[in-house]
Amino acid sequence: MLKLSARNQIEGTIDSIEKGAVNGIVTIKVGNEVIKADITNDAIEQLELEPGLKAIAIIKASSVMFATEKLANISARNQLSGKIVKVNKGAVNGHVVIENPEGFRIKGSITNDAIEQLGLAEGSDATAIIKSTEVMVGI
Repeated sequence: MLKLSARNQIEGTIDSIEKGAVNGIVTIKVGNEVIKADITNDAIEQLELEPGLKAIAIIKASSVMFATEKLANISARNQLSGKIVKVNKGAVNGHVVIENPEGFRIKGSITNDAIEQLGLAEGSDATAIIKSTEVMVGI
């Protein structure tokens, strides 16, 4: 198996693929949640992606943003809500880990200022926000 430095590798099943002129949106179902990945049609074809295939959504921690609740009117396609299970502050940046009700976790790397300003603490609710262009697909 390939080892990656990306902290978030979330396993699911491809629910749908919507192809455009050069890119497509691959929707990966993870329990009751979906993660959308905007990848090239070439990648879709090379990976032989199709609905029903097991796939992994790969997301770097630095590509994850946080909010204290789901946001309306935002262009980012992925909003995954859960409880904060870990906050680890460094000198400037920190890592925040949330776990959704089904048990999958997502980790993000944000500034300590953002952690403090949003009041992110273990046990509180949070939403991870990820643009679909920041999601890679593995099989």
